[in-house]
Amino acid sequence: MRKVGIRFKPAGKIYDFECGVFVLMPGDHVIVETEQGLGFGTVVIAPQACSEETVDIPLKKVHRIATEKDFLQLKENRETEKTAYQFCQECIDELSLKMNLFTVESTFDANKLTFFFTADGRVDFRQLVKMLVKELGTRIEMRQVGIRNQAKMTGGIGRCGRRTCCSTFLEKFDPISIRMAKEQGLSLNPTKISGQCGRLMCCLTFENETYIELKRNLPKIGTIIQTNQGEGKVIRINPICSRITIRNENGAELEVHKCEILDNKQQEK
Repeated sequence: MRKVGIRFKPAGKIYDFECGVFVLMPGDHVIVETEQGLGFGTVVIAPQACSEETVDIPLKKVHRIATEKDFLQLKENRETEKTAYQFCQECIDELSLKMNLFTVESTFDANKLTFFFTADGRVDFRQLVKMLVKELGTRIEMRQVGIRNQAKMTGGIGRCGRRTCCSTFLEKFDPISIRMAKEQGLSLNPTKISGQCGRLMCCLTFENETYIELKRNLPKIGTIIQTNQGEGKVIRINPICSRITIRNENGAELEVHKCEILDNKQQEK
């Protein structure tokens, strides 16, 4: 048996499918069998041999390689999503519902529409669903998600000037804490370390382990150390360059390299 990794959304989760006799390469578009019916996906991991014992659950199969007709169907689905979004927003305004609709997704066979929204609390959207079913004539699902998921699905430009990490390559959200910003010596101003979603930036996790490792052999801020230039209290550290800034008894600030520390035994002042 051969399995292939397929992704349905940019930066989305990669799912394994049995590719059968198809010769596939990364970047190829295929139609696959899913629990929701046929789906349109993109190959991201080339086919590789595997035994049935190594597969936790039976793999669904690649139905066929996408054709021009499939791309036309995909284009029609995008138009349907736009129409559904506009109508749903009008209904939300009419019903005065406290919810933020941000996108609509259609299954490939167009037999179901999923409306994604954020809200501060629970929303009674029963009347809204009735209005949508009557107008659109298809299955409707309302899905409330968190603000970080909204940022991942809608995308955007981060403060670094590049597309947001969550919408380009992050497959899942890792826990982020303010301690990570402290470890890296970053400003603790929320406006400077928060992303477009209003939560702490995902990139705070990228170098956190590196900073922890680099600081492992450096003295902590507030300790007294002996150096080639005399004794002083550590007031700043630069883990990347392995340099320490100390203040001596005269109040002068000196910057030294960690190799200039004479006494490794640190004493709390």
